[in-house]
Amino acid sequence: MISMPRFVALVEVWLKEGLVDAEGKSVKEALNDMGYSVINVRVGKVYRIEIEAESKERAEYLIDEICRRLLANPVKDRYKFSVHEA
Repeated sequence: MISMPRFVALVEVWLKEGLVDAEGKSVKEALNDMGYSVINVRVGKVYRIEIEAESKERAEYLIDEICRRLLANPVKDRYKFSVHEA
């Protein structure tokens, strides 16, 4: 059995601008209470996904599909990703 090329994707998912980031607000307040002059905090998620695909273009297509179907809610989230050969 011939194995397909392997790729690694780094996916970042963030709340869209203008939406309240309650977790980021809590972190900012905690840091300010600790004496840090923090102006703003945004909390997001980073995923590292290893995937097999025929090509980098196919891997990018699959990662975009994964983001749209599972990792990001289009109503509230935005995402970006990069794909590299493993």
